[in-house]
Amino acid sequence: MSSPVNPAVRKPGDTSQLLQTCMEQTVQALQATGIASETEIARMLAHFERSVSQGEPLDLLEILARVQGADEEHLGIEVARISHAVSMVIHPSPPLVPFAGKLIAPSAFYESFDQLHHAARALLSPILYAEDTDAVGTGALNPIAARLMADEILAGVNRRFGIKPFVTSVRMDYESWSFLTRKHFGL
Repeated sequence: MSSPVNPAVRKPGDTSQLLQTCMEQTVQALQATGIASETEIARMLAHFERSVSQGEPLDLLEILARVQGADEEHLGIEVARISHAVSMVIHPSPPLVPFAGKLIAPSAFYESFDQLHHAARALLSPILYAEDTDAVGTGALNPIAARLMADEILAGVNRRFGIKPFVTSVRMDYESWSFLTRKHFGL
């Protein structure tokens, strides 16, 4: 797996390289798991790139579940299956946190770190909690997106305050993730 994007190389606020890294690492993980065919991956990528060009973020794993034929009723189960497989090929494997949707949105953190809010929206990896800037957590359907967002948080806080917070990244269930992305990003 390629290394996470180096935030120091990217211009703050430019999410295109971040999304490219997420896409590349997710494809590598999907190929390593064998959970999707090359045709399914190609269809997923085409749909993802179209959504990015239209400024409407979509999650790669949700797209893949739909490409593989999941209907609305079973979408959460299929996304969980794919997310679990992806999490097994990255180390450390981020845990699934089923109560993430019950956490209060960290509005003050988003207001203080507008660029991180934009990155979180692009990756669809909401901030789950922010205890000042000492401890911050993020989560996503895609464990790779969550890890990349955790790296962004670490770099953003360090750049501004010169401290390295304790940052966690977790996997979320579809229902919690869907609720939080609507709540945090107006999607």
